[in-house]
Amino acid sequence: MVSAFTRIVASHHALVHINVDGVDCVAPAGEPLATSLLAAGYVMLRHSPNRHNPRGAFCLMGVCQECAIHVDGQIVQACMTPVRAGMVVQLRGAV
Repeated sequence: MVSAFTRIVASHHALVHINVDGVDCVAPAGEPLATSLLAAGYVMLRHSPNRHNPRGAFCLMGVCQECAIHVDGQIVQACMTPVRAGMVVQLRGAV
């Protein structure tokens, strides 16, 4: 995917592999998952449960719940979840 976002990665952050909907991605360990997903071009993270409208990272500080996704079988907020090696991310939504 191509992203309109760029990021500056501190040299002390190791790059790790995560799996996003079956696709291998590389991200800096410890970076918020929402940031890594945006940088990789994943802008839409899920659909709303009732109207099925697209949802993505919004507040980026853990208040709005818009970035709730499945990580390793658990529903988490992507903006509050640090990247770690081997994460399995599913962008099917939090339902």
